[in-house]
Amino acid sequence: MKVSAILPAYNEAERIGAVLEALIATEKVDEIIVVDDGSTDRTAEVAKSYGVEVLSLPRNMGKAAALDHGVKLAKNDVFLFLDADLVGLRPEHIERLLEAYERKSLFMVIGVFKEGRLNTDLSQVIAPYLSGQRVLNRAVWERVRRIERMDFGVEMALTKLALKEGWEEERVELNGVTHVMKEEKRGFPQGLVDRLKMYGDILRSVFTKVEGERERSKRKRPRESEQEVVDGDRDR
Repeated sequence: MKVSAILPAYNEAERIGAVLEALIATEKVDEIIVVDDGSTDRTAEVAKSYGVEVLSLPRNMGKAAALDHGVKLAKNDVFLFLDADLVGLRPEHIERLLEAYERKSLFMVIGVFKEGRLNTDLSQVIAPYLSGQRVLNRAVWERVRRIERMDFGVEMALTKLALKEGWEEERVELNGVTHVMKEEKRGFPQGLVDRLKMYGDILRSVFTKVEGERERSKRKRPRESEQEVVDGDRDR
């Protein structure tokens, strides 16, 4: 299984290096793409110094657009999405994510923080679907782009479609991993405002869009060669 790692990054010059070091040391990762989402710092320059592929967007377009640009550039059909501000990430964390995906033929694998720091551990216990650490394939990504809106974020779009269609997925604990919180990046007042807005959007999204449409049947993840079959499933 060949994997393309895609990191959307906005003003992460001080933090992205640690994530890239873990990826470079992981044999299962065949390609690393950093999508610089209109950063005003040295994010692109730092990423290039690691010898990875860097795509610089002309302006800040948001995480969904950054990921989509990365997917279009990727040479492989299995993707590892990682946040660029992770702290404590090690190659063995990445290997566990990829092994779970490959071994169990899942639609998606989600990495959740554990024993990193109290605040981020708690947030992922309450809302693990907020995690940006995911493994999925091209067919799944193309499906979510067509069916779900990204207004409430990539993670919520994937979660909503997974609930509606009964995707088989697994959560893998990332022991000792955390990330830099919004309050630390943007200052407490603005960071808190952003966090509360995010939680509000999530609650509205969950209670108004999903509405019990979850299908209980479990299916194997769609392979790229099965794209047309997957696209037609909902019409049968």
